[in-house]
Amino acid sequence: MPEPTKKDETETENALPPPEQKTPQDGGTEKGKVWSIGETAPEEAEKRDDSQRSTLFIEKPQSGTVSVGGNITFIAKVEAKDLLRKPNVKWFKGKWMDLASKAGKHLQLKESFERHTKIHTFEMHIIQAKENYAGNYRCEVSYKDKFDSCSFDLEVTESSQAAPSIDIRSAFKRREVKQQEEEPEVDVWELLKNANPSEYEKIAFQYGITDLRGMLKRLKRMRREVKKSAAFAKGLDPAYQVDKGGKVRFMVELADPTVELKWYKNGQEIRPSAKYIFEHKGNQRILFINNCTMTDDARYYVTAGDEKCSTELFVRDPPILVTKGLEDTSTYVGERVELSCEVSEDDANVKWFKNGVELTNEPKSRYRIKVEGKKHTLIIEEAAKNDNATYSVMTTGGQSEAKLSVDLRPLKISLALEDQTVRLGQEIHLKCEISENVEGKWYKNGQLVEASDRVKLYHKGRIHRFIIASAAVDDEGEYMFVPDAYNINIPCKVHVVDPPKLHLDGLGENNTVTVVAGTKLRLEIPITGEPTPKVMWSKGDKWITDSGRIRAETYSDSSCLVIDTAEREDSGPFRITLKNEAGEDSALINIKVVDVPDPPQAPNVTEVGEDWCVMTWDPPANDGGSPILGYFIERKKKQSSRWMRLNFELCKETTFEPKKMIEGVAYEVRVFAVNAIGTSKPSMPSKSFVPLAVTSPPTLLAVDSVTDTSVTMKWRPPDHIGAAGLDGYVVEYCFEGTDEWIVANPELTDKTKFTITGLPTGSKILVRVKAVNAAGESEPRYHPQPILVKEVIEPPKIRLPRHLKQTYTRRVGETVNLVIPFQGRPRAKVSWQKNGSPIDKNQINIRNTENDTIIFIRKAERSHSGEYDMKVEVENLVDKATIDIQIVDRPGPPEVVTIEDVWGENVNLSWKPPKDDGNAAITGYTIQKADKKSMEWFTVIEHYHRTSATINELVIGNEYYFRVFAENMCGLSEDATMTKESALIAKDGKVYKYPVYDDFDFTERPLFTQPLVNTFAVAGYNATLNCSVRGNPKPKITWLKNKVAILNDPRYRMFGNQGVCTLEIRKPSPYDGGTYTCRAVNELGEAEVDCKLEVKGGLSFFKLLMDGVPPHIIDAYMREVQADKTEGK
Repeated sequence: MPEPTKKDETETENALPPPEQKTPQDGGTEKGKVWSIGETAPEEAEKRDDSQRSTLFIEKPQSGTVSVGGNITFIAKVEAKDLLRKPNVKWFKGKWMDLASKAGKHLQLKESFERHTKIHTFEMHIIQAKENYAGNYRCEVSYKDKFDSCSFDLEVTESSQAAPSIDIRSAFKRREVKQQEEEPEVDVWELLKNANPSEYEKIAFQYGITDLRGMLKRLKRMRREVKKSAAFAKGLDPAYQVDKGGKVRFMVELADPTVELKWYKNGQEIRPSAKYIFEHKGNQRILFINNCTMTDDARYYVTAGDEKCSTELFVRDPPILVTKGLEDTSTYVGERVELSCEVSEDDANVKWFKNGVELTNEPKSRYRIKVEGKKHTLIIEEAAKNDNATYSVMTTGGQSEAKLSVDLRPLKISLALEDQTVRLGQEIHLKCEISENVEGKWYKNGQLVEASDRVKLYHKGRIHRFIIASAAVDDEGEYMFVPDAYNINIPCKVHVVDPPKLHLDGLGENNTVTVVAGTKLRLEIPITGEPTPKVMWSKGDKWITDSGRIRAETYSDSSCLVIDTAEREDSGPFRITLKNEAGEDSALINIKVVDVPDPPQAPNVTEVGEDWCVMTWDPPANDGGSPILGYFIERKKKQSSRWMRLNFELCKETTFEPKKMIEGVAYEVRVFAVNAIGTSKPSMPSKSFVPLAVTSPPTLLAVDSVTDTSVTMKWRPPDHIGAAGLDGYVVEYCFEGTDEWIVANPELTDKTKFTITGLPTGSKILVRVKAVNAAGESEPRYHPQPILVKEVIEPPKIRLPRHLKQTYTRRVGETVNLVIPFQGRPRAKVSWQKNGSPIDKNQINIRNTENDTIIFIRKAERSHSGEYDMKVEVENLVDKATIDIQIVDRPGPPEVVTIEDVWGENVNLSWKPPKDDGNAAITGYTIQKADKKSMEWFTVIEHYHRTSATINELVIGNEYYFRVFAENMCGLSEDATMTKESALIAKDGKVYKYPVYDDFDFTERPLFTQPLVNTFAVAGYNATLNCSVRGNPKPKITWLKNKVAILNDPRYRMFGNQGVCTLEIRKPSPYDGGTYTCRAVNELGEAEVDCKLEVKGGLSFFKLLMDGVPPHIIDAYMREVQADKTEGK
């Protein structure tokens, strides 16, 4: 198991002891000195190095302290937001010990990943820590080319006797650097105290300290352990130092020689062997360690009973000597250089320096260090001027240095640059050759030239090239090549020439330039040429000067032709001519002066519709010198002066159809012509016109009847008639197989029914109808099929209404009016019978038509009741139907009412049903009583169904009469049957004893007599929840939603009446759905009921609910609709 150590975070890390803490030396060793030498400085340097790496950690492990036997956890976190896979994490103790192979009972490594935060967490758990777990640890994380590292310490504390504070600086006196000369001893701790922490490792290397960090921590721990011991008369020294291969002696003196003594190394007990020898001399106990190696560099302690005394042993490597030193060397730039030395041991640790700065053997370094046994070589593959320096090599036992001198070779020009004259756009190629393969720089007019997309710089061996693929005017100048590190330049001149040229790319076809009359023309023509060409303008034989209304202006890169206030006479060709020493160029430019077109002639309206018309016009006589692009059209009401634009996009044709006009209103229209210059003046208005429209076709054209020589058609008026009204209809027909339509009515008919006569029997005709008004005839409405001119027999069929299929009941005196439709052709015959006998037409009126029959009774009587038989005959075909009519009236009174028995205050009555039940079933009886003295009648029983009854609670001593009414669906009988005799409630022989009643306890805890019911509500429509409760005292009612009381919420209204509790939810939304509870509380207890309210949104749910569809079926349907919408997406 590794030795983790963790610093106390409250300790001062870099404190060095003040000089006044020193004590006198004893035998070359300073004892009793208290010091702390800042052992954490190297760690801080390492942490600074860590900060320079790629920062993958978002939380690093922190140093910590744990007691022996305790547990501690170190945590590192890495953010995975930019990582495609899990990073690689390793834990180390010291510099090289990988802890992955040490995992077990006392060491556990865990890792986890939080998906919502995207953070990897890595943990190292140390369980039941031991003393040898203390030390420096390191956590490394890597991902592809990213790397991060963090060091931390673990300190294991124990409650043991501490060693006295001492100073063992003498153990770290500097070795002799030169092999033959003695130098005075140097105090390493004084050097460390005064040095920068970044110099600690260098000083440790120079003076043979191989484990500076461990030594500083162990010495710091010794200082904390200073404590007086009762078991040891003389303890171990705080520290011992011995050379590798040497022998060391540990000695303690016991206060009690009988105490058992044990020696330990890093917590492991030491057994006697050839390496470890124990000696006893009186109270002295001695331990010899022979042939010390680096593994013996550890902490030792000895226990006597419960007490302990400890020390530290430092094993020092023997110094490495430089047996063959470096030699001064001279070379040229670019040559390979090797500086070699030899040391006393194979593969020894050797450091190289350049001017005092250490050189490392990194892959990207110019310096490569080669080790072959005792020989160490510094290699520079290609020497440079900056390699001139003093190089030194240092070991723990010596050093050597030498000077390296790097000079330049003499330079010769093998091929110089040559002056060049190139034409614009051609390649510039400069080439030179020198005797050495060195870099160089190119200059133009003294300015450094860098390589770019235009400028290509090539260097191959001793040849240097400068190439510009396409020369520009700016490329002219003096060029020069200067080799690096040499005070030599190679010059040349480049001259760029270009014939004059006119650039007319921006002009139109045939170099035509158009200008609007009355405006200013400034025509700029780009020109090129080197040197700048001379420009001349002319029109015909006339040269244009630089002044006047038409003038020329010339600049270095362009020439301008200026015409102030262009006129039509300015149209024509202009010539521009360029001349310079390299050549000549000229071109003709056509100037065209244009204007707006003339207005068109007044438009003509050729066709008029309901809200539209068709107008045409001729193009203007003069287009202004520019083609007509289109036209704008305006209209206005004849009586108005306000014109309205009808099209915002140009009309390309000379015809247009204005729309959205008001039918019956007079309008005028006019036209504007548009060319590239602008819009002309408006044309003269057209003649006024009024939009009128024919009607839409007639509707529902159908055959009404057919005979052997005629066809009767019927139809409905058009859906749209318009402002022109409707004058009438035209009916046309044609025989099947022909296209000749014959007008059936020479004069318009204003009716929607017409009979076409004079048709041959058996022929087939097609029929159409047109509506006619002032605007003309509408589109015809055709009958969809040919019509056979032949009378067709249609079997009779009585279509008895549903309410007549049951008994038809009416009261006496009411009117009976029954319409029974039927079908049957031709000439259907209808007959009626009542109860099998012909109907008396004096009492019952019968009226027949072609399609129905009507039975009418103005004032119904009971004698009109019975079965009425209807029969429809068409030739030999018959259809029948029966109607049961029942005329009802109020019943007669019951027959004799008899007093059957009288006892106490009770009377038993009986009676017989009435003889006349009013032609309806008796539904009940009403019984009344009257005191013989007052004869005022009071109802005792209503709607009683039996023919006997017992009257209770009559007053003793009174004499009563009784009467009974019969009742049917029409009401009570007009008269009642009264008892002939009276019933006397006798007083004699009976003493009335008033009963004694206890006071009734009306108190009751709340009880819901009607619970709440699960309910559906429609979003936006008020919903109510109802229940009923009883209780005494009156309970207090509280409403809750989802177990939360509803208080002062304007969306809810709560009220109660006679124990009925109501909660009204105003215009609920789906948010108002949930569980509602009604709670009733009084002093005797409480009760509550609840229900679920589900709010459905949308009119479809409400419509289904209003149509009577059960809510559970609506709910299933709405779920299916929602699922279908989800699948459709």
